[in-house]
Amino acid sequence: MRIRREESQDIQQIRAINIAAFGTDAEANIVDALRSEAADVISLIAEDDGRLVGHIMFSPVHVVGAPDLRAMALAPLAVIPQHQRTGIGSALVRAGLEECRRSGAGAVFVVGHPSYYPRFGFAAGSRFGFNCEFGVPDEVFMVAELVPGTLAGHSGTVRFNEAFRNA
Repeated sequence: MRIRREESQDIQQIRAINIAAFGTDAEANIVDALRSEAADVISLIAEDDGRLVGHIMFSPVHVVGAPDLRAMALAPLAVIPQHQRTGIGSALVRAGLEECRRSGAGAVFVVGHPSYYPRFGFAAGSRFGFNCEFGVPDEVFMVAELVPGTLAGHSGTVRFNEAFRNA
């Protein structure tokens, strides 16, 4: 398996991966909107024997109350059903977090499964004084600090790109 950055020729396959993984085109539409509207997105794909099997995207967030905090949102993470539970999602998360760190982000927020994301360093956002604009349960809104000390002295409401509110 190989992980690499998205290229223009991958766009239709990425759309198909998200639809297959989620059973709807909502996440695929979010990806398309982020790609065209958001600055500084990180979009990675996983290839297995030359076939695209997974995708992950990160986009900048705005933290009301901490405007100087450089942070990203992880969403969506998609792996085609026949390749789920094979480590592809984990590899995409790890590679994506490293790309975010290299790009200068100090933290990454996610709304996701509380049994999955802690293995990558995510913990409840409320533990650090952050809440999600979407009003999701506390245990599914998490943050990973990519650079130690980044979250110290910061708190606020995390606002995702408009694409998430329009989905």
